[in-house]
Amino acid sequence: MELLIDLHSHLDHCYFNDDRDKVVENAKKSGVKVILTAGTNAESNKEALKLALKYDIVKACLGIYPVTNFNKIENFDIEKELEFFTKNKSKFAAIGEVGLDFLDKNTNIKPQKDVFSQMIQIAEKLNKPIIVHSRKAEQECVEMLESSKLKKIIMHCFCGKKSLVKDIIDNGWFLTAPTCIVRGQQFQENVKITPINQLFCETDSPYLSPFKDAGNLLKQISAPIKMGNRNESAFIIESYKKIAEIKKMELKEVVNNIWMNWQKTFQ
Repeated sequence: MELLIDLHSHLDHCYFNDDRDKVVENAKKSGVKVILTAGTNAESNKEALKLALKYDIVKACLGIYPVTNFNKIENFDIEKELEFFTKNKSKFAAIGEVGLDFLDKNTNIKPQKDVFSQMIQIAEKLNKPIIVHSRKAEQECVEMLESSKLKKIIMHCFCGKKSLVKDIIDNGWFLTAPTCIVRGQQFQENVKITPINQLFCETDSPYLSPFKDAGNLLKQISAPIKMGNRNESAFIIESYKKIAEIKKMELKEVVNNIWMNWQKTFQ
C-alpha cells in the first residue's frame, strides 16, 4: 500500500519538534505517498512551505484558521497574507485550513465570515482546492460555499446533520474520514452514504488519534494533547481500513480509488 494520502495534518505543530524527521520517515515506511500540512496563520503558512521544501512527500496548504475568542490573531494583515498566497501559488496544493467555528458562542461571527469569504475568493482566483473547517457552523459553511464558483471542496472532519452531508454529496464535493473514524459513529455514517469517489482520508495530526480512549471527539480538538496520544501520518491506514470495512471493499480498491480522487482534484 504505497499510495496512501494524509489529506490534512499539522506537521508544523510543536508536538513534532523533537522528532519531525522520524514522523515523516514513519509515514513513508507505512506507505504514505502524500502528506498535506495545513497553514493556519502567517507564521504556520511560512512553515508549511518550508516543510514542503524539506520533505519530498509533504505538500503545503495555506490558510487562515477561523479567528475566535479562543484563537486570536493580533496585528494580522490579511491583505498582506493574500499577497503571500498569490506570490507562492505554484508552491502549495490547496487553501486550508479555513472556514468557520462557532464553538465559542461569544465569538463575533461577522469577522469570521468576512475572512472565510476572502479565503473562498483567493481559492477561486488561484484555482486551488479548498479544505474547510466547519465546527458548529456547518450550515453556514455549506451556504457560503454553494454561493461560490468553487468545485474542488473538501469538508474536513464534517460533523453536520445528514441532510447537509447529502447536500455536500449532491454538490460533488468531498468528505474526509479522519483516523478517529475507528470509534466515531458520525464519521462512519458519513462514509456509509458517501460515494468512494468523494472520499479522502486524513489524520488531523497531532489530533484525533485512532488509538485514544473513546470520548468526546470534538473536545479533543481543543483539549491539551498528551504526547503518548499524539496522532501522526503513519496511522492514516486506519481510515482506509475502516472505509473498506464499511463499504465491504478490498483495502487495495479503497486505496486506488482515493488515489484517483487525489489525481483528479489536485493534479
